[in-house]
Amino acid sequence: MVNKLNFSNIFVSNLPGDEEKKCFPRQVFNACYSFVEPTKILKPTLVCLSQDVANLLKISKAEQPSDDFENIFSGNAIANGSQPYAMCYGGHQFGHWAGQLGDGRAINLGEVIDQSGNNQTLQLKGAGLTPYSRTADGLAVLRSSVREFLCSEAMHYLGVPTTRALSLILTGEQVMRDMFYDGNAQLEKGAVVCRVSPSFLRFGNFQIHASRHEKEVLTSLMNFSIANNFSHLGKHCTEVYEQWFDEICQSTMTLMVHWMRVGFVHGVMNTDNMSILGQTIDFGPYGWLEGYDPNWTPNTTDAQGKRYCFGNQPQIAQWNLFQLANAIAPIVGRTEKLEASLESFGEKYSEFSQLMYANKLGFDEHNGKEDKKLIQELFEKLQLTEVDMTIFFRCLAKVNNCESYADYDLVEIVKPAYYRCVDIENTKHESRLAIITWLRKYLQRISGQKLEVVERVNKMNKTNPKFVLRNYLVQIAIDKANTGDFSEVEKLLEIMKNPYDEQIEHETYAGKRPEWARKKAGCSMLSCSS
Repeated sequence: MVNKLNFSNIFVSNLPGDEEKKCFPRQVFNACYSFVEPTKILKPTLVCLSQDVANLLKISKAEQPSDDFENIFSGNAIANGSQPYAMCYGGHQFGHWAGQLGDGRAINLGEVIDQSGNNQTLQLKGAGLTPYSRTADGLAVLRSSVREFLCSEAMHYLGVPTTRALSLILTGEQVMRDMFYDGNAQLEKGAVVCRVSPSFLRFGNFQIHASRHEKEVLTSLMNFSIANNFSHLGKHCTEVYEQWFDEICQSTMTLMVHWMRVGFVHGVMNTDNMSILGQTIDFGPYGWLEGYDPNWTPNTTDAQGKRYCFGNQPQIAQWNLFQLANAIAPIVGRTEKLEASLESFGEKYSEFSQLMYANKLGFDEHNGKEDKKLIQELFEKLQLTEVDMTIFFRCLAKVNNCESYADYDLVEIVKPAYYRCVDIENTKHESRLAIITWLRKYLQRISGQKLEVVERVNKMNKTNPKFVLRNYLVQIAIDKANTGDFSEVEKLLEIMKNPYDEQIEHETYAGKRPEWARKKAGCSMLSCSS
């Protein structure tokens, strides 16, 4: 039974908690969490469920949907053994220290044992007020919850490290939100997403205690993290702390390589949105590159500064790691190896990203400076006019190095990726001449390698997704869901389970963003409102 999930409650059992039991917004000191109770709601109704995550948690099909399931995973009822809590953390937001932040609209139900014997934390997003809600209500609306649910699962199937999502449930309540921050707040449908991860610890969990000189609490939290998520490192000591930080650097570096591979832009890379497990966490105003532009950000708040734009993501990740290093340095007691890990981040990112691009291009191996130059030239060419990154790389796999192509034939292969076909069709246009020149260099490069054509194509199509969760697709699903039709949410979930397959029957879902969606709310730029 869902109500008999085996909660281990290791977080609250091993770490200091808030002594104040009443729930009201406040500063919480010398504590890693506060006990809370989710807000009771009118009528929980299941919108969508990830069967794969349900299987992971050993929740049988017979148990969902059910009243028990909907009540527990909306927060309307507390499962036996669960001790709900909200975590205390701080963070740098857009480069500035923001002080205490915390789980303002997330409530952890506790940890349960999954089918592999590992701990998984169950967390409800949008389940009500916590001491960290500040001036907000701790609730979430349907539109942001659909985005969170679908993207959590889409990233998993893309092979990108991520938190998961079990369920999306309507609350039956109305929530007031100012979507555009323009003073025109409106009532929207409330919803709750159940998120799942081995740990929801963020860089900010460590920063808050360091900022307050709470060394004992900080040490306890570091030891807890190592014991429960990095147990292979052994018992805590200076060397283990250093190895722990190094692994966080490496997993974060790997995450950045994946984001850049699939064209994902997180939008809010504050330190409180960075997972110590190197997972994608907190899906707010995210987006996928459509027209290739390294300066693009989907976040309206970031539109002017573009701090978190696509091209900046690796260096911002390193900056965030530097802040984590500052937080733990007093406990580690020395900085040489922390500094070495930070430096290694940049070196490893450069190495692994080049290997990733070589895979995207179907190279048998990376040949050093010449390949690096060819890769750099490609992205320069893609910026000359609006070119869809996802579609371009799938088109590129259709190039046959055994054929001799006329200019027209080369253009026809990649033309589906161009938003302004008139540019590439114009024999004198800069972008046409540039891409033809590059494609001929590419043909020469792949013609001299050992991979057979079929092997190269397979390699490329396993690296370059055909389907990504474009914002306009999600917005269509949201619009339908707001009318009570959840079929598009379920359809997108199924399509995104196989993003590298052709799925000819769903071809329209792999197309370019339609013109009507260029400036429609929710289809390109988004706010943090939820």
